Amino acid sequence: MHLQLLSSPAAACLARPFRQLRKVLIGGALAALCGLPAVAATATAGQGGGVLQSRPAADGPATREFIAWVRATNNHRGQPFAVIDKKAAMLHVFDASGAARGSSPVLLGLAVGDDSAPGIGTRKLADIRPDERTTPAGRFVSEPGRNLQGEDIVWIDYDAAISMHRVRASNKADRRLERLATPTAADNRISYGCVNVPAAFYDALLKPVFGLKPAVVYVLPETRPVGTLLGLATGGAPVPGTTP
Repeated sequence: MHLQLLSSPAAACLARPFRQLRKVLIGGALAALCGLPAVAATATAGQGGGVLQSRPAADGPATREFIAWVRATNNHRGQPFAVIDKKAAMLHVFDASGAARGSSPVLLGLAVGDDSAPGIGTRKLADIRPDERTTPAGRFVSEPGRNLQGEDIVWIDYDAAISMHRVRASNKADRRLERLATPTAADNRISYGCVNVPAAFYDALLKPVFGLKPAVVYVLPETRPVGTLLGLATGGAPVPGTTP
């Protein structure tokens, strides 16, 4: 397991856990494709209560086709995997057999873009411009880790200091919990690049699997065709039964 220096973007993973609104989403078209109920679960921490409300997912056909391709080709090599759709600001989690476990809205890097700036993982937060705060696209082998407070996180790209972790609400001005609660992905861009996950979803689906062993994380591009993620010549959506 790795520890990242406080002077790097991983310092954004160090704030205390939030104790307010938590939301888990299983929604819409992707849920129907995977045989999941299209409902959102919203719970208030501390009281243990929760309510259910419907909310459709915003995933497009390219995301659904990509997931079907991963399953058909076993590109995940029999490992649990996750797909992050940046355009919809959604995280989809699957077990080793390819069965869907659940989906949730997430917060992503402030800037639109599919690449990390060179050396960004070793730079101070104050030296990172807003336009460099991207969540990079790619196929990553995730790794369990801990921050300097000893809290568990899931590294997506350790060298670039990009991880999945529970959302923090330590800076009220960021309105991170409120951003997760809105029905649109338009306001889900706020982090330095890390993927902020609702705590209830993280603890239920990421920590027991991704938090214990390597897995595969696909971060879909937003500035180029999904097919370029795996080096497909046409750049189109992958076709089930084909390999890159």
